[in-house]
Amino acid sequence: MQISSSLIFDPEKVQQDFEFLMHCFHDVLEEAGEAELARLLPWHREALLGTDINMTERLAQAYSIAFQLLGMAEQNAAIQYRRQLETELGLTKLTALWGESLAHLKARGLTSEQIAETLPQIYVELVLTAHPTEAKRSTVLGHHRRLYLLLVKRENQMWTPSEREAIRDEIKETLALLWRTGEIFLEKPGIALERRNILHYLKTVFPEVLPVLDARLKQAWKSVGFDPKAISSYKNLPHLKFGTWVGGDRDGHPLVTDEVTRETFAELRLSALLLLHEQLSEMAKNLSISDRLQPPPEKLSNRIHELVAQLGKSGEDALLRNPGEPWRQFLNLMQDSLPLEVNYYGKGVLLHDKFHYKKAAELLADLQLLHDSLYEIGAGRIAAQSVQPVFRSLSHFGFHLAVLDIRQNSGFHDRAISQLLAAAGIEDNDFGNWREEKRLQFLRDELRSPRPFTHCHAALGDEASAVISCYRVLVEEMQKNGEDGIGALIVSMTRSASDLLSVYLLAREVGLLRQDEAGMYCPLPIVPLFETIDDLNKSPNILRAFLDFPMTARSLAYQKMRMNREKPVQQVMVGYSDSNKDGGIFASLWSLYNAQAELAKIGEDNGIGICFFHGRGGTISRGAGPTHRFIKALPHLSLQGRLRMTEQGESIAQKYANRITAAYNLELFLANVTRSTLLDKYFPEPIHPLHGTMNKLAEKSLSVYTELLNTDGFIDFFREATPIDAIEQSKIGSRPSRRSGKKSLSDLRAIPWVFSWGQARYYLSGWFGVGSALESLYSESPADFATVASHLYTWAPLHYVLSNAATSIALADLDMMSRYAALVENECVREKIFGMIKGEFIRTKTMLEKIYGGALEEKRPNIYRMIALRKEGLDVLHSQQLALLTEWRKRRNTGREQDAEKLIPHLLLTINAIANGMGSTG
Repeated sequence: MQISSSLIFDPEKVQQDFEFLMHCFHDVLEEAGEAELARLLPWHREALLGTDINMTERLAQAYSIAFQLLGMAEQNAAIQYRRQLETELGLTKLTALWGESLAHLKARGLTSEQIAETLPQIYVELVLTAHPTEAKRSTVLGHHRRLYLLLVKRENQMWTPSEREAIRDEIKETLALLWRTGEIFLEKPGIALERRNILHYLKTVFPEVLPVLDARLKQAWKSVGFDPKAISSYKNLPHLKFGTWVGGDRDGHPLVTDEVTRETFAELRLSALLLLHEQLSEMAKNLSISDRLQPPPEKLSNRIHELVAQLGKSGEDALLRNPGEPWRQFLNLMQDSLPLEVNYYGKGVLLHDKFHYKKAAELLADLQLLHDSLYEIGAGRIAAQSVQPVFRSLSHFGFHLAVLDIRQNSGFHDRAISQLLAAAGIEDNDFGNWREEKRLQFLRDELRSPRPFTHCHAALGDEASAVISCYRVLVEEMQKNGEDGIGALIVSMTRSASDLLSVYLLAREVGLLRQDEAGMYCPLPIVPLFETIDDLNKSPNILRAFLDFPMTARSLAYQKMRMNREKPVQQVMVGYSDSNKDGGIFASLWSLYNAQAELAKIGEDNGIGICFFHGRGGTISRGAGPTHRFIKALPHLSLQGRLRMTEQGESIAQKYANRITAAYNLELFLANVTRSTLLDKYFPEPIHPLHGTMNKLAEKSLSVYTELLNTDGFIDFFREATPIDAIEQSKIGSRPSRRSGKKSLSDLRAIPWVFSWGQARYYLSGWFGVGSALESLYSESPADFATVASHLYTWAPLHYVLSNAATSIALADLDMMSRYAALVENECVREKIFGMIKGEFIRTKTMLEKIYGGALEEKRPNIYRMIALRKEGLDVLHSQQLALLTEWRKRRNTGREQDAEKLIPHLLLTINAIANGMGSTG
């Protein structure tokens, strides 16, 4: 699990569960003939283990499992604590969930009518990605899920002693399997494996959790004294949607081909239809309503006859299955109308013919008819309990399960356009190096015409071929199944307006653009991704220019009509990883805050809603942090009921692997987006008095951070004082660690950057520069510093930045940093760079303690307690990793590559075990 200071639990409960699990694991190791290793487990060690490389693999595996067991104990304790709190004090006492959120809104004077009116306007979409941050195999994750469920199962007080012993045996069996299963990827996982992992959550976890979310809202609504009738209909509830990048994210990922994207669309659609088939089948089992007791409404009978005539023989067979039970017959016909053929084993094949539903809207209409017919005969309770959940599921998942985004880098598009120009015989074809004015004028001129540059069989360069083949798949998908399953065309590293308009030109090449009487338009959203601090600062001007382009206005108008929105909506993606990598946490989060505030204002001035898509990762240095604090810290009017956010790597497993934690985390999103949207709407806030001070702090922090990165020898220090070279050898994701393979800091992805600093316990970009910024303010303007301290808990943006920095400081370990710094061979570089880092670490901790008004260990006990539990085991693992790194590099530097290669599995196991101990990779 992720180490988070927001996780609250009973320490005694953690200790009790953890000791039980460790005793089980101890028994398993002894039964496997590993008695010596069992004695060396953390928290039960009899003696410190040395640096025997031959022992490393088994030790790391054991410690990795032990840390997972500790995480499970903590998570279970947190769940049981919340359940106890809810039982004793009620729903309104659960921080940041529906009960407390509704009670807060009511206390601020909002009526139930005002809140109910807003609920259907809430749209939260989680986009599951497969960035290389999940270090564990899916098989291992499956064992972890089973273990956790067994731990929760033990909570039931109904079990007899013999039944509890049986549960213990099941736990030991799972631990035995886990022990004998390889913990790491020996081969790089393919996209099919990543896609299968994502589909597990979309097919298995989320459909079961969604009814729980609706029930939680209705219970909380009633608990605060609101009339339940106001939200009794599924039409009055918030919307939760899903997306994915797996199979569509092409940025620096050569394995994502047009065929992979085609397969992904098909798998998502097939999975969605199989889910619906199962849900309709389950409903049919329950709706045993006889026409002898109540005649079916005329509309239902007419629709049954229509479907029978449409389906022919299969429709007639559907009627014969349940004579005298028209509601069941109607469900049978709905099942047979799905564009799907299911065999005896539950395997499905997609169908494409005129006799079946083409879109989810057609099935929604029939479900609505079924629902209304039950109300008409007085069976409203049955309609609410049986039909509404399927209706909600269909509205969440459609016929596509999750929309598939297509992402590509702006530089890749530049090269593709250059190749198209060359193929068309245009000599001046170096599009990527043209001035922005020339690029814009060229695009304006070209996009007046619908003709493409080349014919469909023209020979093109690699980049042009890749983009064109991808867009042809999108055209094919729209022709077969419509646009519902396609997400956005995302342009990563958006640097200018021409980067966005270029997508129109590439879309024109394959007929992706459409034409009406007003002119050409793009049916799919084109989304900028502003990642670096420089790009975030330029983003308002880029968005203005993009929105001013006539084709953009026509495209947004079409998308508004298709999505049945009140006004056009432009999606804007903001990236946390790269801005943090190149500017540090303070400059990153404050640049994101300012950019969103300006972009939201541009949308408001143009009558366009801005839907922000937050590209957050799994660690603080990549945008993570407590969900409710993150949402609360967003700028005024930046939500407006719409939130899109990535869930990456191990964050998916930590948040959603188990249905109880999945329901909790999804409720956090829905409740807090609702609360913030309503507070923004009814209680507008002026610019905060500390806004100018935050600008100064961010500027100073940025200058100190960039000074470190630009110091001579820093790159050498980074490559030697962290296991980045070993991480680049890992097999934890299908994507390469570098965008283009260059050995430069700018080309390195933010994920391995953050991962490597975390492994060496620096967590550098999560705190560096914060201390100098605060110290400068303290010395130059003590009054402003005192104001900052007084607003720590009252102004959410300030609290979010500083609490995240304080968490990063807690995760860092100065002694361990020093040991990793000792790996740097150049003494001058080592002393200079580590001296800067050590000095800033001490400065940051000191200044944060001034802000918090005491020692961080006392002011933030949760996070320090969790780290203390892990320290003993982590210290041993770090010692092992340091010894292995030293020996591995020695063998490589002396030309013994084969001998060095033998150490890679051992080294990767220490990386995996430390990641488990700290709760995250990148």
